[in-house]
Amino acid sequence: MSRIEKAMEKAAQLRNVLGGSEVIHEVKMDTSQQPTRLHVPPPPIDNDEIKPQIQNPLLATLCDPHSLVSEEYRKLKSAVISFAQQDEFKNVIMVTSSVSCEGKSLVALNLAVTLAQEYDHTVLLVDADLRKPSSHVYLGLKPEKGLSDYLSGESSLSDILIKTGVGRLSLLPAGTPLRNPVELFSSQKMKEFISEIKNRYPDRFIIIDTPPVLPFAELRSLTALADGVLFVIREGAVTPENISEALHALDGSKLIGAVYNDASTVSQDKHSHYYYYGHGKSGQQTTA
Repeated sequence: MSRIEKAMEKAAQLRNVLGGSEVIHEVKMDTSQQPTRLHVPPPPIDNDEIKPQIQNPLLATLCDPHSLVSEEYRKLKSAVISFAQQDEFKNVIMVTSSVSCEGKSLVALNLAVTLAQEYDHTVLLVDADLRKPSSHVYLGLKPEKGLSDYLSGESSLSDILIKTGVGRLSLLPAGTPLRNPVELFSSQKMKEFISEIKNRYPDRFIIIDTPPVLPFAELRSLTALADGVLFVIREGAVTPENISEALHALDGSKLIGAVYNDASTVSQDKHSHYYYYGHGKSGQQTTA
C-alpha cells in the first residue's frame, strides 16, 4: 500500500471515529505519472517600489550626493534636527523667501530628500505654493490633484499623497492652481490638517514649501501653523530692504536661520554652493 493510500485510509478511519457529517473528498491520483509543473506568474509590481529616474542636476542631494552642495545640505539637515529636538518635537518646518526666484523650492526639496535618507525619519514635503507649484516638476511627477483640492473638499488625503521612491519621502503636491489661496490657508481645515500630520507620526518631518513673503498675504496664516521657518536669500536677487521687510513680516521667534543661496564663493571644482547661517538660543552665529 502506497503512502498516499495509507493517508486516505487514515482519513476515512478518522471520519468514522468522529462520526461527523463533514464530507471528506477523496482524490484519486495516478502515481505512475510525473507531477505536473504549475506555472506560477510573478507577483504584480508594486508601484510604490518603483523609484523615479531623476536626473535633474539641481537636485544635488540625489544626483551628486558626494558634492560640496550635498554636504552643505547635510549640515543644514543637522541644524534642523537640532532645532526640532528642543523641548518638544518641532517637526513642521516652513521654507520661504522674500521674493520669487530665490530658490526656496529647491532648498525645501533638497532638505526633504536629505532628511528622508536618514533611517530614523519619514518626511512629508507639502507644496503650498499654490500659485506657482514646482516640487512635482523637479521630481518628474504629474499629479492631477493636491493640497488645494483637499482643502476645498474635492479630494481625500489618501488619494493625493505620493510616495516618491526617494528614501522615506512622500509628496503632497499643490494641486489645482489658485489665484487667491488666502482663505484656504486660514481655514479651520488647514489648521486641522497640519495638526493631524504633525501628531500622527512622532518621527515625521513636515517640510512646507510656501509662497514668498512680500508679494502675497497667505504667509501670515502659514507661519502661525509652523514650528520653525527657514528663510532663503539668493545672492543678487533681493535688496537688504526686501530682506528686512520680509523678516519683519515673519514671526522672529520661529526663525531657525537663513540659507544663503547661489553664493558667489567658488569651490575647487568651480561650482557655487550653499551656506547656512543659524542662530542658537545664545545668539551666537554658526556657519555650516
